[in-house]
Amino acid sequence: MDEIQLGVPKPLLDSLPEEGSNAQQDMQRAVEGYNARVSAAIETADDEGDAAARILDIIEHFEDRVERFHAFVPELRAWGQSPIFAIAWRNLYADLIEQLYEHEWLAAQLDRERNARLVEDGIRLSDL
Repeated sequence: MDEIQLGVPKPLLDSLPEEGSNAQQDMQRAVEGYNARVSAAIETADDEGDAAARILDIIEHFEDRVERFHAFVPELRAWGQSPIFAIAWRNLYADLIEQLYEHEWLAAQLDRERNARLVEDGIRLSDL
C-alpha cells in the first residue's frame, strides 16, 4: 500500500480573500489531521480491504461535510453575506475525496467496499 498525502489545493487557497488568512491556516491544520487519520488507517489495517473500509469512513465524513457546507451557501446569500468560505470548505472536502480516489489501489478497494456496504444495508443494485 502506498503512502497517501493529502493537501490543500493552491488555487483554493488563492481564491480566499485576504481576510481569510485564518481560514487558510484552519484548512491546512484540518488536512494535517486528516493525513494523520488516513495514515493511521493504513498502518493499522490488516490488508488493503481493511484500509479501504477505514478510509471509506473518512470519505463518508468528507461527503457529509460537503453537503453541510453546500447547504450553507444559499442561506448565507439569503442573509446578504458572502458564502466564499462555505464554498471554499465545500470545495476542499470534495477535492480531498478526489485526491484519495487518485490512488489506483485505493480506488478499486473503495468501490468494492461501497458495493459491499450497499448489499450489507439491504439495498440491491436493482433499487438504484
